[in-house]
Amino acid sequence: WVCAAVAQQGAVAERLPAGRLVAAQFAACAANHVLPAGVGASAVNLRFLTRCGLSTARSATALAVKAAAGALVRFALAAVLLLASPRPLRLPSAVPRASLLLPAVGCAVAVVLAVALSRPVRHRARGAVRRVLADVRAVHGSRSRACALWGGSVGFALLHAAVLVAVVRALEVTVPAGHVLLAYLVASGAAVLLPTPGGLGSLDAALVLTLTAAGAPAAAALSAVFGYRMLTGWLPLLPGLLVLALLTRRSVL
Repeated sequence: WVCAAVAQQGAVAERLPAGRLVAAQFAACAANHVLPAGVGASAVNLRFLTRCGLSTARSATALAVKAAAGALVRFALAAVLLLASPRPLRLPSAVPRASLLLPAVGCAVAVVLAVALSRPVRHRARGAVRRVLADVRAVHGSRSRACALWGGSVGFALLHAAVLVAVVRALEVTVPAGHVLLAYLVASGAAVLLPTPGGLGSLDAALVLTLTAAGAPAAAALSAVFGYRMLTGWLPLLPGLLVLALLTRRSVL
């Protein structure tokens, strides 16, 4: 949550109240487990930024910059791990490769067709991309903002993966930490294709599959995913909802 707050601060030029920013990230995590993936967190952060004096358009652009940085960080880390350790993930023979490619291809084709066939959508998409690129350039005009954005994004991904590594180690599963890290990066990226509240179902299935591909027994992979979800999602859920209610009551959100 601190890393998410640091990354969000890096995406805006204005100085945000640090304590409330961290509390908003904690509340956003809880909201994300109630609404489809990304919607709850985006709504909370958008409301927080507008309450801090940013316009709705600038707040939405800041969220897009943060999301883009997070996606690029995950992609870059996964690429480095794949190059450093050839074939760390081996899919079970019962899982056909085509079954993993078809959803991704289908989603990509649907997005391309929607943008290509709808002129208003295409026009708005171009405007949104221009605003995001302008904000990205502005971020990299300040070293402190760039370090906050990228450092917070890297820390967020690595700390989530570290929880999964710790659970795998606690179960005494002999899978290298690098392979577990890669399994998390691949699974979290794949889960975006099927947005569900908190990644429920989509992230869980993807994590079990990638951990099994990394060499973990299926039962141990399932237990590891359950432990990871308990620590990062379900245990903080009630406190997060209480913080969300408190921030709303105090007009922070």
